[in-house]
Amino acid sequence: MTLMSSIQNVHVKGLFGDYEGKDENNLIKVSEVKNLLIVQIVQYKISSISIDSIKIDSLDLKNKPLNVSANTNTRILWNGPNNWLLVSSKKNILKEIEQKLNPINFAVTNLSHSKAIIELEGNNIKEVLKKGCPFNFNNLKKNNCLNSVFNGISITTDMIGDKPDKIRIFTLRSFGESLYQSITDASLEFGYKSI
Repeated sequence: MTLMSSIQNVHVKGLFGDYEGKDENNLIKVSEVKNLLIVQIVQYKISSISIDSIKIDSLDLKNKPLNVSANTNTRILWNGPNNWLLVSSKKNILKEIEQKLNPINFAVTNLSHSKAIIELEGNNIKEVLKKGCPFNFNNLKKNNCLNSVFNGISITTDMIGDKPDKIRIFTLRSFGESLYQSITDASLEFGYKSI
């Protein structure tokens, strides 16, 4: 199944902002990530099952703020107490989730069609995010995530890499264009390459 782009009307490839005279490798890279499975997992309050024994794609459901469990295919983001966002390139992982998380103890919701994902890469992306988000991004490290707002738009950020920094930003699909325009506007100062 192929997802339609939520930002196709505003995402134009090229160089923008203060890019002249700069090495392209030093520009912020802005792209859309598509075709990932996004599943919200919530453990019911009445559930008595311990999450310590549950592994999905060999990853733990950690109940620690800002924590991400990750391997090459799957990332499990802590979204709140007993609440996780699983993002995976493995489409068959839904079967594993349904086998390991019974509906008596867990609510499992496929959000793949309802989210837009914008990926930023570069040394100045934390400065870009500081322009519209109240979180102190200096403290954000690889395999950290958080829920916040960017210029009034609800977002989930997932720091997937460092050196250079690489962050995925999730928002509701209906806010994809607005978020993209806000992010790229904040990136103009540093120069960015839309890919």
